[in-house]
Amino acid sequence: MELTTKGEIVSSAKLLKFFIPLGLSASLVTISHLIINSTLTRAENPELIIASYVIAMSLFSITERLGVLLRHTCSALVRDRQSFKVMAHVASYVIFSLMLVSTFIAFSPLGHWIFSNLFGVESTMVTHIVEVYQILIIVIFFSAVRCLFQGVIILTKQTKWLTIGMVVRLIGMYGLSLYFIETGNINAKTGAYIFLLGMMIESLVSFIEGKILVKKMVKKDIQHHITKKAQIFKFYQPLIFSSLIIVLVAPLINVFLGKTEEIELAIAAYAIAFSICQLILSSFSYIHQIVLSFHKDNSDKVKKFIGGIGLIPVIVLAIVAFTPLGSLFIENVIGASDRLLEESLQALKFFLIMTIAFPILEYCNGLLLLRSQTKVMVFSQTTHVIFTVLILLITTSVVPHWNGMIGSLAHSVGMAAEACVVYLFLMKGRGNDLSKEKLNKKAVHT
Repeated sequence: MELTTKGEIVSSAKLLKFFIPLGLSASLVTISHLIINSTLTRAENPELIIASYVIAMSLFSITERLGVLLRHTCSALVRDRQSFKVMAHVASYVIFSLMLVSTFIAFSPLGHWIFSNLFGVESTMVTHIVEVYQILIIVIFFSAVRCLFQGVIILTKQTKWLTIGMVVRLIGMYGLSLYFIETGNINAKTGAYIFLLGMMIESLVSFIEGKILVKKMVKKDIQHHITKKAQIFKFYQPLIFSSLIIVLVAPLINVFLGKTEEIELAIAAYAIAFSICQLILSSFSYIHQIVLSFHKDNSDKVKKFIGGIGLIPVIVLAIVAFTPLGSLFIENVIGASDRLLEESLQALKFFLIMTIAFPILEYCNGLLLLRSQTKVMVFSQTTHVIFTVLILLITTSVVPHWNGMIGSLAHSVGMAAEACVVYLFLMKGRGNDLSKEKLNKKAVHT
């Protein structure tokens, strides 16, 4: 088990060895969705089947997100077997609660009401959606277990296992996909079964390796203070609130895009541009883990490293948005053409703001996690939502003909505002620390 020794000087090669498997595993997630979608398109009524699966997944993603936070919490707070035991107890409460709520939604009239009224789905589709969601309840369990042990894998810097787990997951999903295609028995539940198998496989890999790493930990690190469940919950609860706040962004953008001059074009162009942006940024969604693992003893090195890799998404998106490569990619890979292609490219240009803000936000959030200041995320992500809504209100009133560009501008400005709030908080905290240090030095001299 590889833990950073206090005062150890970390090299760029070691940072890359830690980061590349994380970025690769995040990027490979997009392939799992591609496997599912390519399978569902072979159904007799693909539009109905895909729509049912996507809508069920949209509700599932909210509950799963709360389980994914166990990865952040574990990698931030676990350092010995005692703290892992406490963390595992908290995780069991979280998993039980998520599955209880999801089961109630799936097997009571509440689920039908949510999909019919909140999602505005036609009654003929609701049954299909609920059937998919009932399978996804099991996925929540395996996803949360996976994230708990991935937290251990990350904190011990064995990140290659995340990539290994994802590769094995994709092989299993592809095999089951071929089975469904061969038999021709494809319906809305097919996507959920493929997703469930993939999550079970990845969870098993993470569980086996994570258990081995836990056994190698010291029983009690005398310098580590996490010994009670209350300490874990104090860290975890603000993450829950901030996550529930930030999930409002996507539906709010879709609502306001409904006020543009060409609604269908606006929504489609924004969706294409956002998917490209997310594809580029996905590899950098683990920057906060670099901060958690290395910043304490190698702050300058980590800053330089993140500053370097943080330029990559900006450069890549600029190439896609401002050169003929973007048109070629959207037309030949995504399949959009004519006005949709042009509108998507225009929307994509505003996402440059997001690619600049995202690495900064990831770095700053890493510092918040490292210092257990997760309450700040509630305020920063509330700011994200507020600024997103403000830009949406202004642009839909003044320039409704911007169509999809309205969504990309609002989302990007929202993220930039969130990054500014976190950065200012950290700068204020640094100023206070420096003032205290000066006062202490003065007192010593006196």
